[in-house]
Amino acid sequence: MDKPERELHFKLMALTFKIRDFFAPRMNILKEVGIRPGFCVLDYGCGSGSYIADAAELVGDSGQIYALDIHPLAIESVRRIASRNHLANVETIQSDCATGLSDDSVDVVLLYDVFHKLDDPNSVLEELHRVLAPDGILSFSDHHLDEDEIVSGVTGSGLFELSKRGKKTYSFLCHN
Repeated sequence: MDKPERELHFKLMALTFKIRDFFAPRMNILKEVGIRPGFCVLDYGCGSGSYIADAAELVGDSGQIYALDIHPLAIESVRRIASRNHLANVETIQSDCATGLSDDSVDVVLLYDVFHKLDDPNSVLEELHRVLAPDGILSFSDHHLDEDEIVSGVTGSGLFELSKRGKKTYSFLCHN
């Protein structure tokens, strides 16, 4: 796919997500995770930024949001959301795996609708395990995978264990 096709694809995806978010607000999903004021949240594969404003609201001024994506348009979209909403606690990371964050520095990782597209899911899981605090949560959702694929895909590495299954997400804890 050449650059104009990728850009068109991204813009169509972003429009689809805006319609989805109108009918199914992302805050309802984030509340299931248990994000609290002061938390550090990494939205891994943030896409057009559907979760950014709501996550920033939940963590408050004392919290931090990192939005990571490989696509430059995703990074631009998140920056626009942060600017428009005056969110000083949102930082973007353009990467296909490495976050550049410190060990044990993140309270919650959002890994939503991206796992099925990863070229090297084990490397991503290793990076997420590294940055998650010992009591941190990997919140996972991917409507392209069934429950068995989700659980085996995340726990198969031996780095995570299933903690709970919510209505929309799976919560995994770091396996020590």
